[in-house]
Amino acid sequence: MQQSLNPWVTSPTTDISEEETLNTYMPPAAVISAPLKGMVEPDAADRLARRTMSGSAALWIIGAHGGAGESRVADLLGARATDHCWPVLQGGGEPRVLLVCRADMRGLTAARNALTQWVSGATPKTDLLGLAILADAPGKTPKALRDFAAIVGGGAPRLWTLPWVEAWRLGNDTPLPREFQRFITDIATLAADTSNTAHWKVSP
Repeated sequence: MQQSLNPWVTSPTTDISEEETLNTYMPPAAVISAPLKGMVEPDAADRLARRTMSGSAALWIIGAHGGAGESRVADLLGARATDHCWPVLQGGGEPRVLLVCRADMRGLTAARNALTQWVSGATPKTDLLGLAILADAPGKTPKALRDFAAIVGGGAPRLWTLPWVEAWRLGNDTPLPREFQRFITDIATLAADTSNTAHWKVSP
């Protein structure tokens, strides 16, 4: 897993050991942490719909497209999936959300459109934690897709890239890769910084 900030507005200033990266390092949000004036929203066909949600949740997971891994990530985090929609809470308020997609061209393009929709201010008011990109196949992601993922992730407050888990294809329970463990801990840390009432799964 790689968590990074907006590549266009931030850069690391110190070298951080692998152990620190996995256990203690939590960088602040990137500059793009809220919608920006003057951004043009995507075409209607490229926008995610909005949906009024019953009940409540500490975190809502938005899949940018079908097969994004929305339900899987929601289960891992003890969150609720929105079925590829921006959530609108019945009782009002600003829901905390996480956008997820797959690391193929279709998934990254859908995530780019969703982030463009958000940054243009065309979505319901939300607290977007960032974008999680899940591998779409075993093995190393092609360079062209890695480069595109970095560009797309630059439009989100934070970016996590997560590896393929082969055992999930067979429905097997397996210890989570450390990238996913760190991802879960990162989200829990972010939630703890902004809410005293949220409950999160911090370990598998």
